[in-house]
Amino acid sequence: MAGFRINGMASGLPPNIVDQIMEAERIPLKNMETKKVQEDDKLKLITDFETKVSEINKNLNELVGTRGFTNKKLLSGDPNIIDGTVDPQLSGTGQWQIEVMQLAQKPGAVTNGFPDKDTTELGTGYLKFETPEGTKEVYISGGNSTLDSVAKQINAANIGLRATVLNDRSDKDNPYRLLVTGLTTGNDNQVSFPVVYMLDGDQDLYFEKSKPAQNAKIKLDGFEMEVPDNVVTDVIPGVTLDLKQAAPGREIRINLKEDLEVISGKVKGFVDAYNGALGFIQGQSKLQKGPDGRERLGPLGGDSLTRMIESSLRRLLINPVYGTESSIQRVNELGIEFNRNGTLNFSQEKFNSVLSKRPGEVAAFLRGDGLNTGFVSQVRREISNLTNSAFGPLGNRKRSIQQKIKSMDDRLENKEKQLQKREETLRRTFADLESKMSKLNQQGAALAGGPKMG
Repeated sequence: MAGFRINGMASGLPPNIVDQIMEAERIPLKNMETKKVQEDDKLKLITDFETKVSEINKNLNELVGTRGFTNKKLLSGDPNIIDGTVDPQLSGTGQWQIEVMQLAQKPGAVTNGFPDKDTTELGTGYLKFETPEGTKEVYISGGNSTLDSVAKQINAANIGLRATVLNDRSDKDNPYRLLVTGLTTGNDNQVSFPVVYMLDGDQDLYFEKSKPAQNAKIKLDGFEMEVPDNVVTDVIPGVTLDLKQAAPGREIRINLKEDLEVISGKVKGFVDAYNGALGFIQGQSKLQKGPDGRERLGPLGGDSLTRMIESSLRRLLINPVYGTESSIQRVNELGIEFNRNGTLNFSQEKFNSVLSKRPGEVAAFLRGDGLNTGFVSQVRREISNLTNSAFGPLGNRKRSIQQKIKSMDDRLENKEKQLQKREETLRRTFADLESKMSKLNQQGAALAGGPKMG
């Protein structure tokens, strides 16, 4: 009996026969994993699309917020002399002539000079100041009475004064001086700097020069007045003036006007957000080259969801707006029009022209009653319906994809478990087959080598 001739394994099968079988049986699993990746990508796209649609509302909120159409700016004839800021809610528009005759100043005094700031001791005693809150005293002890130490003790006393050590190089031998100033300007905040009571110091300390607190003096349209600070808040309603330097005899024109650039910038923000959503849809509708080199539409190209939302967004811009106290009924009257490519174009020049001539009508068209009427209310309502997580089409599509992905995950997990069991079974089967074939092979070899019959 001829012996079994095998190559490699006793059974004559390839050594990786189980791997080959499992590779074939994993093909449906790999196909499912590929489809899951596609659904994951689609979910990311839907989420991105949802964000872009929601951004439209965000920019609308800025448009009709507290300062949506009440932005104003201050123009100064010379910002180096006088400048300012505006509260749009409280200010009007107009022009004023202001002359800064005198700046407000804090009370202050400077001492005689010393050769150093941290070695020469000034002795023991106290400094007495007459302030708007009464008499204030700062006690100085010997051994802790250098200029630096005295300045720190005045500042720590919390008496409404600030002390600083100056390095005045006009006196090279004694350049260090102590400067003490009040914290606030104006005639009502005077401080007296009397004689200093100090004993046993290395050098005498005394206030050499002083200046009183004073009000600022200005002329507003020719009328002179005094104010206690260089930051003036109660001269022009809603305006904070910043007096920077005195210029007696020179009138500076202050002009308050609508800040059309800021308002039109907010409208442009709305247009940009709107175009962001439309641009996303258009991008999905263009041919894109896939991994296989073939061109096809984006994952959402031609999808009923994108078509429906595009239609809704376009309808918002085309349909008239009724029920407002404005003769304006469509956004194209404000310079917001469709381009040939389907996106919006914003003519800032046209918008500014309409806004400057009819600001009330522009605001009324956009705001309406803030709830049921007005362009913004109309858009807000539609965008909220589109993005509502409970019943909106974007929310519904996201949930559908998420459920599909979960179902795929469950099937993949179950299939993986089945394949693991299948692999274990196959390995046991082939191991058993290999064992039996090996025994048969050995028996055949023994028979072939036995005694021959004559």
